[in-house]
Amino acid sequence: MRDPAAQPERTRLAWRRTALAFAVVVVLTVRRAIVGSGASPAYAAPAVLAWPVLLAVAHRRVRALAVPRPVPLGVSAALTVVICTLTVPICGVVVWLW
Repeated sequence: MRDPAAQPERTRLAWRRTALAFAVVVVLTVRRAIVGSGASPAYAAPAVLAWPVLLAVAHRRVRALAVPRPVPLGVSAALTVVICTLTVPICGVVVWLW
């Protein structure tokens, strides 16, 4: 027998894990920019600015999943998540290689 509430719950947990992992990577990027390299902390600024945007999208999505029939993620929200997700590793690579 299939549990219809399991999928939205797993998706909510996945959004929370993603936001937490995102925060850890941003903190490590900022730490590396300040302590471990000669790169300016300004190179990590886009990652720091992308984190609250991802949190906002994740929070909206988690709240949207609370209804019995959640609507699919919109194109603009998905594009925002993709941009935020690509911003962090790009900033990390710049900080790491600089």
